[in-house]
Amino acid sequence: MSGRRHRPLRRGGPAGGAAGRPRRLPGLALALLLSASAACAADPTPSGTPKVDYVATYVWRMEDEDFGGFSGIEISADGERFTALSDRATIRWGSIERDTQGRIRGLDLAGRARLRDSSGKPLKPGWQGDSEGLAISVDGTIWVSFEGLTRVARYDTPDSPAQPLPRPPEFKEMQRNSSLEALAVLPDGTLLTLPERSGVLTRPFPVWRWRNGKWDQPFSIPRTGDWLAVSADIGPDGRFYLLERDFKGLLGFRSRVRRFDLGENAISNERVLLETRPLQYDNLEGISVWHDGQGIRITMISDDNFGWLQRTELVEYRVTE
Repeated sequence: MSGRRHRPLRRGGPAGGAAGRPRRLPGLALALLLSASAACAADPTPSGTPKVDYVATYVWRMEDEDFGGFSGIEISADGERFTALSDRATIRWGSIERDTQGRIRGLDLAGRARLRDSSGKPLKPGWQGDSEGLAISVDGTIWVSFEGLTRVARYDTPDSPAQPLPRPPEFKEMQRNSSLEALAVLPDGTLLTLPERSGVLTRPFPVWRWRNGKWDQPFSIPRTGDWLAVSADIGPDGRFYLLERDFKGLLGFRSRVRRFDLGENAISNERVLLETRPLQYDNLEGISVWHDGQGIRITMISDDNFGWLQRTELVEYRVTE
């Protein structure tokens, strides 16, 4: 455990005529058709549709028995620093080395710590230490959601005692090992969190909001297929980004990123930005959204479940409009 007091920064045919002979098009019509075809070939993305481009994948390795199981990540606004959360109650932070194209080439660890309970005792992995969601406020406050003993806690620094928020009765009724994985914070400090499962395949994911010292449940997110909610972030565009996972057994994991416009008590304008193939990436569980100067950058990190067959990947995409 690091003894340093560190505040991590906050920070996608011509028609045939009679006897099969081609019908001739008038000159103007033909010119318009060729012009439209050229435009489509130059820009295949329809107007108003986000363009999502793969940037790169970086495999992170470290000789440390506590390394792995990453379920949350935050990238600073300039893309140069990271904070990563493991589901075994450890947190790490450091700097990111990027090449001239903005692709990750290395991670330089600056510190690590084990999360503590409210009395200052280190949390052990398991029921109380199943840390899943990570969000960092603009003032550096660290927020963590837990999936075992369902709760959200505040940390002033990585080494500080936890300051748990009150638990509404509904938190206690969430499915075991399927509760609060996704956590996001708005610039004004409002928190949004939702469970991995909603309880029924056809039931939307309930989104819980912490604001002005109390919880409410202002809206839900539609649930489709076997997708499960695993991470969330608020982008620099003010939109809500949700990372979802689908486990296909021997075929591995699929991942999906959806984006929503965020209103006072509702979401709208749902967009599926990314949907990966089975085995394309590992078990992506954490998401951070920032602006790289060219567009919205989406950084995701995988949970290797501390297994030798899996690995820790940082996968990045860029979204432009």
